Amino acid sequence: MADIVITEFMDDAVAADLAATHDVLYEKDLVDRPDDLVREAASARALIVRNRTRVDAALLDACPKLKVVGRLGVGLERIDLDACAARGVEVCPARGANAVSVAEYVIATMLVLLRGAYGASGRVITGEWPRNDLIGREASGATLGLIGFGDIARHVASRASALGMNLVAYDPFVHEEDPAWREMRVESVSLERLLETSDVVSLHTPYTQETANMIDAAALGRMKDDAILVNTTRGGIVDEDALIEALKGGTIGGAAMDVFAQEPMSAERGARYAGVPNLILTPHIAGVSIEGNRWISVLTVQSVLRVLAREG
Repeated sequence: MADIVITEFMDDAVAADLAATHDVLYEKDLVDRPDDLVREAASARALIVRNRTRVDAALLDACPKLKVVGRLGVGLERIDLDACAARGVEVCPARGANAVSVAEYVIATMLVLLRGAYGASGRVITGEWPRNDLIGREASGATLGLIGFGDIARHVASRASALGMNLVAYDPFVHEEDPAWREMRVESVSLERLLETSDVVSLHTPYTQETANMIDAAALGRMKDDAILVNTTRGGIVDEDALIEALKGGTIGGAAMDVFAQEPMSAERGARYAGVPNLILTPHIAGVSIEGNRWISVLTVQSVLRVLAREG
């Protein structure tokens, strides 16, 4: 049985380098075979997981030798931290490793939705010339509202600033004297003001009891009729049914959704989005560029090996 078990995809070259010096089982679909996962992990000292593997008390009980869980990313909702702590299992997320990838996704989808012209290929090649229908908006001079002002949000802010955007943010956990507010020229505002004044709202807050369905029908109702919503953080923070209704009703201008309450999304749940206008849906890939995936993999492996070396 392997000493290190990897249950989901990571950078293949990094996995191969690890396997050259350690006893490793790397199966990208192991997460989808729970019985095999339990059997293969039973003797492991380390698990490396992504966002779909549930590390709960039952799995931990089946892995008595486990010392460390390496998380290929930052979200820890599917890892029972209390159960890990009780068993002396260290959890190592790869904080900051995919910040650039996520920030670029936010900027890219924001620009696509603001401009509104990039789905016109089918019309143009059939002889249409819909210039008047496709007059969009510039990011320059618009206001970007960041819900959460941590590392990824600051990467977004620096790129948005270069585009000439005005920046506001809501984060009750960042002290008002944090120099980042001043240095990045970001105004700290209430959530209500952010929703009411922003042309683009980008979410950068963890999923907690307090943030569950934070962006509900009432919050969407506060937003401008042409405002854009971008969610790259966690599913469950946006009330998806309320978002669909807002887009259909034209009470917000567009949305990019990279994360969902159910992942992978079932065909039944996905059908709710059919025909919804001004919408970009992607399968939790904002932070998974080639470069970001490699750096996440490198950092995760480094953390796991550091713990194993210390534990002996």
